[in-house]
Amino acid sequence: MLRIETVRRNRMKAIRTEGLTKYYGKSRGIVGVDLSVEEGDLFGFIGPNGAGKSTTIRLLLGLISATEGRAEVLGKDIAKHKVDILSEVGYLPSEASFYNGMRVRDIIAFSASLRKKDCSEEAKALCERLELDVNKKVEELSLGNRKKVGIVCAMQHRPSLYILDEATSGLDPLMQREFYSLIKERNSEGATVFLSSHNLDEVQKLCRSAAVIRAGRILVSDSVEKLAYTGVKRVTLKGAAQMPSLEGIRDIKTDGGSVSFLYSGDKRELIVRLSEIPFEDITLTDPDLEEVFMHYYEREGN
Repeated sequence: MLRIETVRRNRMKAIRTEGLTKYYGKSRGIVGVDLSVEEGDLFGFIGPNGAGKSTTIRLLLGLISATEGRAEVLGKDIAKHKVDILSEVGYLPSEASFYNGMRVRDIIAFSASLRKKDCSEEAKALCERLELDVNKKVEELSLGNRKKVGIVCAMQHRPSLYILDEATSGLDPLMQREFYSLIKERNSEGATVFLSSHNLDEVQKLCRSAAVIRAGRILVSDSVEKLAYTGVKRVTLKGAAQMPSLEGIRDIKTDGGSVSFLYSGDKRELIVRLSEIPFEDITLTDPDLEEVFMHYYEREGN
């Protein structure tokens, strides 16, 4: 037991940032971002468009330079060891661009050659699973198929860290499911996955840990299980003629003969107030991750 705990304490951080800050002139990119991603984790990076997700990723990859702060990826300072780090990372940008006139198979081979690796067998397997036609030219590809090319290029060399920015945008539901399977397989083999997304359902299904970013600042970072526990309950009343008179009620929704709301107050007070109004049935559930996400945003102010 002691040996196992010692290994855990000595485990390298796949990603670690301290006060990471980026300004574009006077415009804010990110401010004071502190992140810690354990090796082997499947980590979600949650935020709406413009929150700072892509800026953070570009800093982690050394594609842009920080205004302040520092970042380590796979135990190495990104400012000093960018080339070494990039050789061990599979990066998928939110919008992949390729050279027109090239066929898919040539793009994939070119990507492998940049890493000085023969990835042909792995690339073939990935293309089959993603149903990607390698004979088509880039300009003939739909948005979804362009994304598939990016996925193959990011995964074919089997890196130890995947940094994926809005990875499933453009993929149809079947291909999303196949991509999720690929990510879970690679993670189960020991790879770390850093998944940037504004799709909260995606993060909830896939990730064990997550951070929420808003306006360039991290609001909270923890396990998905802990993030989802806010003390708030979704209360659904079937056949209710009126709402209970209570503080702590928000996000009221009506659906036919049912009314539901989020409640963050005293549960005993809720029971007392519910006993005063007529209804047919009641359901109390934990809110989904989207509702949790809004809880953190509203807590910080809009």
